[in-house]
Amino acid sequence: MTGVSYREVLRSGRLAGVIAGDAVGKLGDGMLFVALPLLALQMHGSLRPAAAVSIIISAPYVVAMALSLYFGAGRRRFRARLVVGADGILRAVTFAVCGLLADSGRIAFAPLIVVLAAGSALRLMSASGRRLLATGMAGERARLSVNGLLGTSDSLAMYVVGPAVGGVLAAVTRPGIAVAVGGCAYLSLIVCATLARSAAADPAAPTRSGWSVLRRNTVAYRLLVVDFLFNLFYGPVEVALPLLVTGDLGAGAGALGTLWTCFGAGALGGAVLTGRLQRFRPQATVVVIIGGWAVAMVLLAFAPTVPVAAAALIVGGVLYGPFLAVAYTLLQDNLEEADQQPVLTIYAAGIALAAPLGLGVGGPVVTLLGARGGVFASALVTAVLAPAVWWWIRPRSS
Repeated sequence: MTGVSYREVLRSGRLAGVIAGDAVGKLGDGMLFVALPLLALQMHGSLRPAAAVSIIISAPYVVAMALSLYFGAGRRRFRARLVVGADGILRAVTFAVCGLLADSGRIAFAPLIVVLAAGSALRLMSASGRRLLATGMAGERARLSVNGLLGTSDSLAMYVVGPAVGGVLAAVTRPGIAVAVGGCAYLSLIVCATLARSAAADPAAPTRSGWSVLRRNTVAYRLLVVDFLFNLFYGPVEVALPLLVTGDLGAGAGALGTLWTCFGAGALGGAVLTGRLQRFRPQATVVVIIGGWAVAMVLLAFAPTVPVAAAALIVGGVLYGPFLAVAYTLLQDNLEEADQQPVLTIYAAGIALAAPLGLGVGGPVVTLLGARGGVFASALVTAVLAPAVWWWIRPRSS
């Protein structure tokens, strides 16, 4: 089936507006990725700084994950446009008010965490809702291109532009102000909800729960396991990289920032090229991405200098950039329209859960094996995952 290019997708004004609103919301995510830890370091009090940073980063996902699993696992459905719009208002108000209160010293750390958790309750449902709205508006032929555009905004807004803007704003003003401004970016989600039209996002007569769909659909539940494990095995790399740079490579914080920038630039390039992958089987593309990432991490583990490590992360970023777009497209291609909302909602929660678990596993692994050993162990386990995917995930009738 012939695919649709990015340019053709963006010719639809309403769909382009939905994608743009999603991108601006992710810009807020990127700003808060930097601003929230800085705010935690400013407010932690008697709490250990590392613990404070971990808590404030994790807080926005706690209630959101539970709510996503509740809707995904059961038969209940939510109105995607309503959830996206409500999420935009709720998070904009929450982060703007909390940032200003924290900046003026009118809120303590513990209440701040509670409010951030409650105010972010809809974020994962909203993320899956926006994907369903956008892909539903575009149709099946343009699904990979739309997922690729959403992946491009992930890389550009969340990992390149957003953190840079958040860091500069926090340095020029104060972390609380940066948090408040980052929260205002979520108002763009109201634009998504206003412009979106998609029957696929709001099934009228749900008959099966998300868990029952996963049990019956081998591709869906196996792909969930693969996505979860791939993100889980990435954890040791994120833990080991600062130690690898400052220890084995003898460089400083500037080099660490450069390496992450290289990864973000590579991921952006890979996401931009996602639309060109339509000629290949999604299953084969997933295998190549996972196997290629493992090879890039082996190069990183044995990198003798910072430039070699940068090259490894650029290659890894190019490979990782299209991964979620291809995986979501493969998933949606193997689901009935009415089953997409609960399954994608479970996916959003599962992927969000894999990141902190991977970081938790990464700490002991890197402590035991060292920075290079931790990266190599991550690469080795990921390399085993690639051939398993080839025979385990074969699109077939449910």
